[in-house]
Amino acid sequence: MAGRFFVFDGIDGCGKSTQIAMAARRLTGEGYDVVSTREPGGTPIAEKIRSIILSPDNQEMVPECELLLYGAARGQHVREKIAPALARGTIVLCDRFDLATFAYQGYGRSIPLELLKRISAIATGGRTPDLTFIFDIPVATAFRRLSAMNKTHDRLEREDVSFFTRVADGFRTLAAEDPAHIVLLDAEQSAEELGETVYSRMIPLIKTEPQGSGFRRPKPNSLQSNSL
Repeated sequence: MAGRFFVFDGIDGCGKSTQIAMAARRLTGEGYDVVSTREPGGTPIAEKIRSIILSPDNQEMVPECELLLYGAARGQHVREKIAPALARGTIVLCDRFDLATFAYQGYGRSIPLELLKRISAIATGGRTPDLTFIFDIPVATAFRRLSAMNKTHDRLEREDVSFFTRVADGFRTLAAEDPAHIVLLDAEQSAEELGETVYSRMIPLIKTEPQGSGFRRPKPNSLQSNSL
């Protein structure tokens, strides 16, 4: 039996990591084989790439370099960890995936979305999630949460309000264009309420035998254009 692939995404500070942990605990408690992972990262090589991408020391990094590093990390992650886990019948819960590239590097950095689509196809080998959850919060709320964490902000977390506003708008647009596979959630709800919604959307898919190899989900209409 093939596994299932769920992605948790949204702007920094949206609470996705909390939701992954909650989902993993619940599913594991019910006897499912679960792997939690993240992007960029998830494997030793990809984690090294992550450290380069997010280091505050690399403020000179240009968008094109950032994009290709994300693609390299994802290519390693998919082939070394995600695809083998799915082949074993494992449920994979991933913190970010391809939509993060479209939102951050596309809407945030203004890199043409058609280019991002082509690079993503190479990096993923066509592998797409069964379902992606986007945790949507106002940018001001995200900034308050990040500030309350009292930690050193990584390179992307140091971006300004206008950048995160573009990214958040991008996530909403992507979700609106593919509602069958992207679930937009109000992340200002309590963690418990969000967790119940996430579980209720995952469990019917988990209990249904996957069709095909997991290479599906047509990209949203916004990715057909070379401009934003």
